[in-house]
Amino acid sequence: MPELTRRRALTAAAALATTVAVAPRAAAHDHSPEAFDEVYKGRRIQGRPAAAGGHHHGTGYAVFVDDAELHVMRNADGTWISVVSHYDPVPTPRAAARAAVDELRGARLVPFPAN
Repeated sequence: MPELTRRRALTAAAALATTVAVAPRAAAHDHSPEAFDEVYKGRRIQGRPAAAGGHHHGTGYAVFVDDAELHVMRNADGTWISVVSHYDPVPTPRAAARAAVDELRGARLVPFPAN
């Protein structure tokens, strides 16, 4: 077995650090969130895989609050934001829908105009 040198130890440490840093991001982007359909604080929230493009910003996932689409976007770090809670990233689309319900405080979600 070759002798462990400082250069080999640093190379191995750098490779390990790169693997650890990249693995969570790759995992976050490789798996689509599961579909959900529930009532949260009296509002029906739903999420499901959808065709990429349009207002989904390439996420391939659609979220609805009382049958009105809530536009969501996935950040580079794997978190999610919505048009309602844009500055408060959350871990899942379900959490984005719940945050929108909390922020709406009973108000109706108004459709986002198409460009």
